[in-house]
Amino acid sequence: MATDEPGQPPALTSLSLADQAPAKTEQPAPQAREQLVTPFDVSGGVDAEGKALPIDLDKLVRDFGATPISPELLEKFERVTGRKPHRFMRRGIILSHRDLDAILDRYEKGQPFYLYTGRGPSSDSMHIGHTIPFDFTKWLQDVFSCPLVIMLTDDEKFLHTKNMSLEDSKRYTAANAADIIAIGFDPSRTFIFNDFDFVSGKFYENICRMAKYITINSVSATFGFTLSHNIGEYHFPAIQSATAFATSFPHIFGEDESRVRSIPCLIPCAIDQDPYFRQCRQHAEKLKFKKPSLIHAGFLPALQGPGSKMSASVDISSIFMSDTPSRIKNKINKYAFSGGQETLELHRELGGRTEQDVPFQYLRFFMEDDERLEEIRQKYEKGEMSTGELKKICIEHLQEYVKAFQERRGKVTEEVRKGFMERKRLELGR
Repeated sequence: MATDEPGQPPALTSLSLADQAPAKTEQPAPQAREQLVTPFDVSGGVDAEGKALPIDLDKLVRDFGATPISPELLEKFERVTGRKPHRFMRRGIILSHRDLDAILDRYEKGQPFYLYTGRGPSSDSMHIGHTIPFDFTKWLQDVFSCPLVIMLTDDEKFLHTKNMSLEDSKRYTAANAADIIAIGFDPSRTFIFNDFDFVSGKFYENICRMAKYITINSVSATFGFTLSHNIGEYHFPAIQSATAFATSFPHIFGEDESRVRSIPCLIPCAIDQDPYFRQCRQHAEKLKFKKPSLIHAGFLPALQGPGSKMSASVDISSIFMSDTPSRIKNKINKYAFSGGQETLELHRELGGRTEQDVPFQYLRFFMEDDERLEEIRQKYEKGEMSTGELKKICIEHLQEYVKAFQERRGKVTEEVRKGFMERKRLELGR
């Protein structure tokens, strides 16, 4: 790291009084560990020397059996939609899919489909990592001019989080719904719902259809659940699956089930959510539904660097959408892992490592200008740009992004929130 910067921030695991304990004469040998990616835990591996490793997204795509986003698919996307692919798609942040080409074929033929995404409310404010799938989904809604359903899984978070009360869950749901609305979704094409209030009728019928096919063994194998997990966690995959079936929403798509069953959905989500939908895709056609298509995003790293993702429960791991400009500046300067060299002299000689540098990685996600991003990359890797200069650019970009969000968030009244969450017909297509 360049010498004009504060020292490399401590890892999350070292922020404790344990650092002050007397040194032990013998330390156990480091144990290598594979990376762990589930809907509940995301962490990179550890090598034989105890060094934390970044998440290997290519390996994850292979392990999940997903299809990488290819140049040919990006060309088809642009040809069919007439729109340049989103920066997430151009930069490999959107890294894989399941049957995206089938959705593009339907769009080209003018056949209906809808978008489905969601969030498990777990804090009073979303962080910038949470906005990634929502920003991308908003862009897809603009491109496709199609309906969107957003599921707030307040039940799942309550069931999975030991110390969360129902009152906490309800508060988080209301706050997160307003945050999501502030992304800028089209109210005439968007329905937001939370499970505690919505599960009934046709939606519950589809939950039961799925639950009849999903076995304890399959859930245990997919999620790693044991006998110590509560029964609600085992059941939840059926609830999350039901949103992928258009007949769950007769107020949007109508009562003609024979017609509505043929309407598929496209699910933009972080790749750690894919296991839920593998369960859904496995059984959908047995129930005479279309398999949902998926498009997967990678993870925005925590401030402490590659190998983890931001956590709503660890303030210094994240830039929250409620953070002030000074708080954003302090977090980037104090905690953001740098890919710079140990001294300024070495940095000028060897250059920075953008693949490890958190401020540069954040610019990959949030800077729209490809040419400017490439210019920054080259300058930093050649040592022509210091760590401090790169952090300054990142800080300004994130301050602008969060400020614009907060201005939109300030306009989301209770009346606006209720309007997005009421059962109403949506505009269905172009």
